[in-house]
Amino acid sequence: MKIALDPTMYKHLPLKKMVDKAAELGYEYIELSPRDDFLPFYKYPRVDKAKIKELKNACRDAGVQITSLLPMQHWAGPEEEDREAAVRNWKRCIEIAVELDVDLVNSEFTGHSDKPYKCEQMFMRSMEELMPIFEREGIKLDIQAHPFDFIERNHEAVDLIRGLDKDWINYFYSVPHTFFYDDGKGDIAAMLDYAGDKLTHINIADTYNHRASENLRYIVNPPGANVTVHQHLDIGQGEIDWDTLFSKLREMKFDGIATIAVFAWFDRADESSRFMLERVKRELLQTSAF
Repeated sequence: MKIALDPTMYKHLPLKKMVDKAAELGYEYIELSPRDDFLPFYKYPRVDKAKIKELKNACRDAGVQITSLLPMQHWAGPEEEDREAAVRNWKRCIEIAVELDVDLVNSEFTGHSDKPYKCEQMFMRSMEELMPIFEREGIKLDIQAHPFDFIERNHEAVDLIRGLDKDWINYFYSVPHTFFYDDGKGDIAAMLDYAGDKLTHINIADTYNHRASENLRYIVNPPGANVTVHQHLDIGQGEIDWDTLFSKLREMKFDGIATIAVFAWFDRADESSRFMLERVKRELLQTSAF
């Protein structure tokens, strides 16, 4: 199993310093998430050969490996013009992964939760164009459901991934999305069991149950506004059942990527990142199975 850092809380640092920081914190792996000077959200990548070389050299010098890239594009957006742009951007993201010698990318379903039928059509159209390129280049893909995506539920996400029927396309379980995945019940064991052998990637952060207290855990004005809310907190600061999560992952002999994905504490990023790494190592690297 690989424990990676999502360096979102360090994206203000230049690339080399970001990689050096990950090494300083004790991480051997990073998951390269969106940043404005590399893979910006929903835009064409800002990367040339020189920047790719810079990143590869920084990783080599620091002893840090990139487990995956995290491109975010509107490949399931309801507007065809946006979808076409997303596919164009995705093609470049795949090229960058190849040039970085990274064999995995992960992303979200995207789209709009209030237009699931239309967005699924768009997603499948994008996949028809992109799957041959992924296969030709030998790049694997892990996909997560996200609040406000056209798929927000665990079972629906797993079902669609199984429907694609490619052994290189797998499921990414995002722990801070747990209460969206089963409408507030938070039955982690059942959801991971449902994912089964398609579960190859998780990210780890705590969150509150937005359905708790009769939907008053968060108060949004005006009431009933179409918004989604969650957090990416340190373990123990929210309402995730961590004993169950870690126990189930050990039972499953999970051997994929576990990404530390806390975003809430830019003011104490080092403390948070070290705490999370220590806790996840203690929970998931404690048996010979890993």
